[in-house]
Amino acid sequence: MMQNILIGILIPFLGTTLGSMMVFFLKKEMPAFVTKFLLGFSSGVMIAASVWSLLIPSIDLAETSGKIPWLPAAIGFLLGIGFLLALDTIIPHIHLNSQESEGLKTKFSRSVKLMLAVTLHNIPEGLAVGVIFAGIVTGSNAISISSALALSIGIAIQNFPEGAIISMPLQNEGFSKRKAFIYGSLSGIVEPLAALFAIFMSNLIVPLLPYFLSFAAGAMIYVVVEELIPESQNGIHSNVGTIGVAFGFVLMMILDVALG
Repeated sequence: MMQNILIGILIPFLGTTLGSMMVFFLKKEMPAFVTKFLLGFSSGVMIAASVWSLLIPSIDLAETSGKIPWLPAAIGFLLGIGFLLALDTIIPHIHLNSQESEGLKTKFSRSVKLMLAVTLHNIPEGLAVGVIFAGIVTGSNAISISSALALSIGIAIQNFPEGAIISMPLQNEGFSKRKAFIYGSLSGIVEPLAALFAIFMSNLIVPLLPYFLSFAAGAMIYVVVEELIPESQNGIHSNVGTIGVAFGFVLMMILDVALG
């Protein structure tokens, strides 16, 4: 059991690392339409994961325990939105294809702020994986190991393009390929750390599991609406981003239903 859990929380980080390795194979910056498709694809995966892997189990758990089914999901979702909004306001970062920094004013370089932007939206993904595995650790019957692994695999799949999207601009900013790969990979290290934190707090989390599941969903949806979709729709080829959303959503839905 513990081996499966360890593998599960490391799978998303592996996706980021493999994506960052693309800096060794791609000589130039990725074409805009490819970047937009991958951003859209990531959005679709995260939306589907939020619904099938987090919100629906949250509602089912609340109903099983005799609570108002929609209440924990609604409260947790809004708290997750608020949590990422607070981090977005505090952490200095800059989005892809943007010249304006967000968060607190610092003297960080543009490349560091780019990495922090990716790190910022890896936090809810790590929490989502950790929360769902925390439910397994404490013996929750509402969550199976296969559904938890489906979530990990889905996030790893969408982390692959994210790793490439962060490492390639770092190289264009003047980093060597090796440093761009290392920094791109490190942007994803927050995911297993956040997952381990959630599992460590499992005794606290499980009584409130419906709230924590929907909290993770809200945090993920914030990232999709605030960052990924706007970046995928910016400029030309915006329809490519929309197509990416469709493919990502369907793939994650299939994974969750087939494995869950």
